[in-house]
Amino acid sequence: MIRENFKFSDNVLVAAQRTPTISYISQEQIKDIGETVELQCSVQYAQEYPILWIKVNKENVHEQVALSTGTALIIRDSRFSLRYDTATTTYILQVKDIQETDAGFYQCRLQISVNNLISAEVELQVRRPPIISDNSTQSLVVSEGQSVQLECYASGFPLPRISWRRENNAILPTGGSTYRGNMLKISTIRKEDRGTYYCVAENGVGHGTRRNINVEVEFAPVITAPRPRLGQALQYDMDLECHVEAYPPPAIVWLKDEVQLSNNQHYSISHFATADEYTDTTIRVITIEKRQYGQYVCRAANKLGTAETKLELFGKERREETYRDFCVSYVVT
Repeated sequence: MIRENFKFSDNVLVAAQRTPTISYISQEQIKDIGETVELQCSVQYAQEYPILWIKVNKENVHEQVALSTGTALIIRDSRFSLRYDTATTTYILQVKDIQETDAGFYQCRLQISVNNLISAEVELQVRRPPIISDNSTQSLVVSEGQSVQLECYASGFPLPRISWRRENNAILPTGGSTYRGNMLKISTIRKEDRGTYYCVAENGVGHGTRRNINVEVEFAPVITAPRPRLGQALQYDMDLECHVEAYPPPAIVWLKDEVQLSNNQHYSISHFATADEYTDTTIRVITIEKRQYGQYVCRAANKLGTAETKLELFGKERREETYRDFCVSYVVT
């Protein structure tokens, strides 16, 4: 508001000094990193007063940096420049090659006295690609049947949108291949839900970003035998095989007649882990004797439980050489 005071002296009308004011300030500016912005501040009746551009930290308004006073820059940064338009009494602050740290409030301040100032401010928003915060879930180990909550948060401008996916676009426990929101809740997790989950943050700046979250589900062993009945003749070898699925990795033993078997001249036991949750185990019965026929037990145990399956090794007649084998042997001889 402009105020005018008048007084008469010797019948002459004298106009008193008008109150200085800021008549215009730029509107909010939204820019990409690397672009240029111009911030304008127009003043009236302020020829005798200092005009300052001051940068105010958006997160802490008490943190302020003076950029210019009058028509002179204070800050020594080649990206900043200042010009003054005398026709409109406008101070124009230009920032080139905008950086993320340039975001904040830019205040145009008209300092009337030590305790009296007039100010107006414009916010500079800098578009920033998403960055996933450290307080997001990074990995998880849970037991089957528990409830699980995966969390993902991201900074950036505009505010990033969060979505969830699974490796190879597998179906999420919530249904569908995509879920939107900061939190993915699984009310009762199953062993089939284990694997890699992707937290994806996008805001239209750049290509977005993602974090891989490994979800490991602890569960009791599950055992299958590809061939539960096998026949072999005396004096030959035979492999009995089991496939074990469990996490944590289980202790695996082979038994016959309730006696645990070990590596010796009659048996050879091997375990081959194909992944954290999968183990193939084989017992080789060496040079089969009659007493080695019968039922074998493959047993696996971890902290969540125990499982076992039975396999049978039975005898069969030794296959005699065929006439073709005999002929080949005769020719070689």
